[in-house]
Formats: sequence, structure tokens, C-alpha cells
Amino acid sequence: MPSKVALIGLDCATPELVFDRFLPDLPNLRRLVSSGVHGPLESTIPPITVPAWMCMMTGRDPGTLGIYGFRNRKDHSYNGLTIASSRMVREDAVWDALARRGLRSIMVGIPLTYPPRPVNGLMVSGFPMPGPDAEYTYPPGLRAEIRERFGEYIADVRQFRTDDKARLLDDIHAMTRQRFALARHLVTTHPWDFLAMVEMGPDRMHHGFWRYWDRDHPLHEPGNPLESALHDYYVALDAEIGRTLEVLPPDTLVLVVSDHGAKRMDGGVCLNEWLLREGYLALREPVSKLTPFSPDLVDWERTRAWGDGGYYGRVFLNVAGREPRGMVPAKGYEALRDELTRRLEALPGPDGQAIGTRVFRPEHVYRAVTNVAPDLIAYFGDLHWRSVGSLGHASVWTPDNDTGPDDANHAQQGIAVLWEGGGAGGGTRREGMSIYDVAPTILRAFGIEPPPGMGRNALASEAGPAGYTDEEEAEIARRLEDLGYL
Repeated sequence: MPSKVALIGLDCATPELVFDRFLPDLPNLRRLVSSGVHGPLESTIPPITVPAWMCMMTGRDPGTLGIYGFRNRKDHSYNGLTIASSRMVREDAVWDALARRGLRSIMVGIPLTYPPRPVNGLMVSGFPMPGPDAEYTYPPGLRAEIRERFGEYIADVRQFRTDDKARLLDDIHAMTRQRFALARHLVTTHPWDFLAMVEMGPDRMHHGFWRYWDRDHPLHEPGNPLESALHDYYVALDAEIGRTLEVLPPDTLVLVVSDHGAKRMDGGVCLNEWLLREGYLALREPVSKLTPFSPDLVDWERTRAWGDGGYYGRVFLNVAGREPRGMVPAKGYEALRDELTRRLEALPGPDGQAIGTRVFRPEHVYRAVTNVAPDLIAYFGDLHWRSVGSLGHASVWTPDNDTGPDDANHAQQGIAVLWEGGGAGGGTRREGMSIYDVAPTILRAFGIEPPPGMGRNALASEAGPAGYTDEEEAEIARRLEDLGYL
């Protein structure tokens, strides 16, 4: 049994790069892969940062958590949206189960851990959070220690959907250096049994720089000056991992994992534009220019469905007796879902050829469906195309992202590497690993049998249903909008 467990999370790290293209130039990851167990890690549906990391840490799916993205419907009104926060997580995370056995944890940068809650150990919250002046640590005094030693805490880079690639590249490298240095500082100056850190850099690099190395990307330009930017970042990331391994006890069980992978983005499907053209969505007045979707634009008495933009599509039905001005009769609900599923999956690409869109019903992919879930979840072009929610497009298809430049979409497969100091595993590649396997694996490494469903978090139940304060929500919404999420 290992004396400690360290989880190094690399947001969006993808098997194609870590296990194949870049591995020869990544000596530290290559050592872990060649002497441990590795393979693709099946992500959540949908494969996005929030809620995937918290699904990993609790062993529960998005439907059970009731968190379907950064922003969720808090009720069946048309504008009742709320940004996900740690207070929405009502299930035990790994560190809660460990705390009951007296084991101490250090958490750094895990998404959906703001506001921080009391833990047996240390908590440095991750994105999304209001900013470095917020109370983002537990205990609160840890914030002063971080600022004194590392300066302003970088929970995430500034706007990553930008044409200022030089600034973005500098920001991502600075964030990565700080996050790993902070983790090393905490594990060498504070007692711990379990470390979990998440670095956002790979995700930001993929979104900002995928086109520059991928020759199959529609916007790739051979010989461009940023062709090696993604490779060079992974080399720097590998060096940070190596420095971190050096400060861990030799019998530490190390897990290197990602919440999802990445793939090139070919363009966007204008979901609300399609719903409008096909008669499912009606507007009060025509839209003549590019306009963000807003409930105020909609003629709800004539609308059967509307959608949301993002890396995947969310479709909501306007159901009588459920939505305030619902007009889809309950007895016609399933028929309409069948119709939309069939038509969306058959939607051809701009060249008239099928693109392989997949549509899911929440009750078919989650063990439970809590809070207000989308009625349908769509992977356009098997995630080579994103969902565009704005209106006023000249076509159902767009080569541009309406929230700013973005080269990559998320992929269903992330990575998992399990390595113990002695090298148990001998370079075994394992298929079929799931994001929901991670929390039970950590608990069993400490000799703890996971409780059914990972249990209920008492601290969360005391916190109540509220998320952020109004001021915090406004600040986080502003930051998410700057990042292109809203």
C-alpha cells in the first residue's frame, strides 16, 4: 500500500498527444507510461471541465450531481440561469471520505471548488472564481502565504479566445509554472496524505493553438511560426511534472489524469438558427445581425424548442405546465424529442455529407437526473463542430466561433496514467478506463472501500442550495464572458 497518493490533473490532455505524437520528447511522462499503467480515460457526457472534474472526484455523473455545465437552469423559467459553484456539489468528494479516516489532503486548482469549504488539510480553489482578492483558500490565512511567495494567484489565464497569441502563450506558461511551484511548496511545507492538483494550461493551449500544429485543421497554415508552440508547451509541462515527482516520497502512487481530450474544431452548427428555420423556434421580431440569444427575443407562445451554445449542444423544450408559457403538450413531449433527435442526427454538413452527430437523452446516460437537465444533448459532428447559440447567421453553418477564436473542441477520451514508485504495471496499456473509476481507485489505495455512490457530503448539505453571492456571481459571469464561455 502506498504511503501517499498524488493526482496530477491536466485539463484537456489528450491521448493523441501524450501517448503518441509528443511522448518521445516527454521523458517524465514517458517514464510513468513505460513502467506503470496507462490508457484512454472515458469522460463524462458532456466532456467539459465543469462538471467533469467534480464527477471524477466524487465518482458521480452529471445527472446525479445536477450540474450540466458552467451555467445551468435553476428552474424552468426562461432566464433562471445560475453559474455552478462548489455549494451545488452535494456528494462526498475523495477528500471528504479520507478526512473521516483522519487523512489530510491538499487540493490546488480543482475546478468547482470555489467557494472553498472546510477540509482536513488545505484547499486552493480553482476556476471559476471571482478573482485573486476573493477568499479562495482554506484556511483563509493560506491566501496571504500564497501571495507573499508567488504573487497574485492565477486561477486561469485571461481571455484565451484571442488573436494576441504571444500574450496568451506567455500567460499560459506563467500559470503552469506557478501552479506546479505552488503544489510543490505545499507538499514540502505542510503535512499531507493525498494531493490533487489541476493545471488548466493544456486546455487553453488546445483552444488557442491547435490549428498551428494540426495539418488536418481547416485553418492550418504549413510553416507558420507557431507550429511548435503546442509541442513546446507539453515539453515544459513534462519538466514541471518531473520536478514535482522529485519532491514526492518514493512510494507515492501517482495518477496523471485529464477530464477530457481535445480534437480539431471544424466550425460551428448554429443551433438556434436551425431551430428557427425549421419552425421550432419563433422570434418576436426578425434578427438582421449577429445577436446573442436572449429569452426576450423569443415568441414563447409559438416556440417549441430552443438551444444553447457551447462545446456541445443543449436543447430545451417549451413544455406546457412546465415552462411558464409552454406550448408542447406533455403527451407530445417524447414524440418531439424523437423528431429532433432524428433530424439533428441527420443534419448534413455544409458539403451535404453526413457528419456523424450524436444526440443523447439525459435519462439514458445518467444514473439519476436531478435539477433541470437539458431535454437533449447533442454532439455535433461527433464533437468536431461546436454548438453556436447566437442568432442572425447567414447559414446554419459557420467557420467562426461566435465567442472568439477557438481551434479545438473537446473529445470524449482523456488520459490516465497510474504509477507507483516501484514501477508496478510494467508499461501496461489498459482500455476501458472511466472517469468514474478514479475516486474508488484513490480510496482503495488507502485501504478504504468506497461507499455506495460515494455517500453524501454533510458539509454540502449544511451549506444550503445557494451558490455565489450576487456580487460573486456577477464577477464570475463577467470573467466567464471574457473567456468566451457565456
